[in-house]
Amino acid sequence: MNDNASSGAPHIRAGLGLWDAISIIVGIVVGTSIFRATSAIFDNAGGPTTAILLWLAGGMLAWCGAVCYAELATSFPRDGGDYEYLNRAFGSWCGFLFAWAQITTIISGNIGIMSYVFADYAGQAWPELKPHTLALTSGSIIALSALNALGVVAGKAAQNALTATKVVGLGGIVIAAALTSTSAASSSAPRVAVPATSGPNLGLALVFVLYAYGGWQHAAYVAAEVRNQRRNLPRALTFGIVGISLIYLVVNAGYLHALGFETARRAITPAADVLEHSCGAWAAKAISTLVMLSALGAINGMILTGTRIYAVWGADYPALKWLSTWNERRATPITAIALQAIIALTLVFLVGTAAGQNAFDVALNRVGLSSLPWQKFPGGFE
Repeated sequence: MNDNASSGAPHIRAGLGLWDAISIIVGIVVGTSIFRATSAIFDNAGGPTTAILLWLAGGMLAWCGAVCYAELATSFPRDGGDYEYLNRAFGSWCGFLFAWAQITTIISGNIGIMSYVFADYAGQAWPELKPHTLALTSGSIIALSALNALGVVAGKAAQNALTATKVVGLGGIVIAAALTSTSAASSSAPRVAVPATSGPNLGLALVFVLYAYGGWQHAAYVAAEVRNQRRNLPRALTFGIVGISLIYLVVNAGYLHALGFETARRAITPAADVLEHSCGAWAAKAISTLVMLSALGAINGMILTGTRIYAVWGADYPALKWLSTWNERRATPITAIALQAIIALTLVFLVGTAAGQNAFDVALNRVGLSSLPWQKFPGGFE
């Protein structure tokens, strides 16, 4: 039985099943990193075995966190995840600051970042769209926000479809890698980034691995909407992390098999290189499409989960009561969705008009990832 911690909290109907929760986790976590972070991880790991072990270690660390969140989510079965836990652990001031940061910068900013990824790759696949980057960026936010405003059924259906398509696409890359010989791949001179570093840096490699695993905690943001919480939430977190770990391990093993370690550690776009060797020049457009779908899946997942934080936040403060407006028939927080979309669009336009073609890199640093050594990341995530 769902238990809202605040008497002012809206009545929330449990409309998410086990697969829906897993789809949210996989859709948010498996984003652009598997297409771009691998070269930096290989380069700083120093060897193929070490790199694979780092990916495995990242999965184990994420699983440890997921186990903790499973306990928290079943003990405090209210939407909001970290907001609820911080409230209980440190007081309302901490939860308030967390929610404020999420809506003004972190989640809204990451939605903007993923929308730039979508627009940039759309421009790569179809060059005629490049002059319309800002329109594509804002359009993806508006369209997916409107879709989620239609109801949780529409939001979770879109999430399930995008996640399934992403996993199938990654499976295609693995098959292509299995059919590609290392010698053939090396002889066709794939696109490479900056020269390899002078030596391994395991700490830096692990930073990129952990970044690639980030986002699994979003399942806790919709804890109150998961059917049979005590059974499904722990399963979703466990199955989600295990599934993501397997995806990352298999895809990276495919890169190593098809390209070889020395080529993979310097490749700008290893997935595109694998497909190009196996399938031909059209692979670049296929990869661009897959990254676009990955970005849309991440955007949709963050819209679906992030807005639940703001709804319970609003329910706890009389001045923010309007933010907790909940359409019970559609089982969705309409006002929170609208506000998040407005803030994300504002950030997109502020960054886009000021930074131009460098909007993605500027947004990435402004949203809070400036502590990471992006200068050593070949080409960033553009």
